[in-house]
Amino acid sequence: MSTRKLRLKDGAVYFATFTCHQWVPLFHELEAYDVVYNWMNIAHGKGYRFLGYAIMPNHVHFVIRVPEGGAINTVLANGKRFMAYELIYRLLKTGRQDLLHRLAEGLRPSDIARGQKHRVFATSTDLVELFSGKMIEQKLRYIHANAVSKKWSLTDDAVEYPHSSFAFYVRGEEREAPLTAYQEYGFLDGKGAPW
Repeated sequence: MSTRKLRLKDGAVYFATFTCHQWVPLFHELEAYDVVYNWMNIAHGKGYRFLGYAIMPNHVHFVIRVPEGGAINTVLANGKRFMAYELIYRLLKTGRQDLLHRLAEGLRPSDIARGQKHRVFATSTDLVELFSGKMIEQKLRYIHANAVSKKWSLTDDAVEYPHSSFAFYVRGEEREAPLTAYQEYGFLDGKGAPW
């Protein structure tokens, strides 16, 4: 589901995924996981609450709660723009012309007309509203299993993957992301822990 459809619903919880253009592993190539954490902290300061996340080499999954008066579309659009500027800056700084060229090839004529020079992220964000603890737990299990999936194999133990909320739920470990346990919002109808 694309974020192009305006969503204004106070207290709504969403599972969201956004990807780098053509699945280019920008976060990994630039060791830029901090760019996502910075955005998460900004969004948290505006009242958005992250209930879970996993930052992968080329995409990000998260569960987020929208505050009163907030709009998921706005926080995602502003976040992707904020992150894109920083990623392009780092590509320029490190001389990664190969990746800059690849991202420039993703532009549409309308993007060029607006002065855009690179397509850093896919134009839409996958977005699904979650209505219950069971749905949240299902998405958290998926998010936390990503790093150990056969496709990625980023670690042997999902709890040890440093760019995920799994250790928060298993051991209460705080990492760089601002996290809130989903149970704090009364979602207690799931069948168990989110892993």
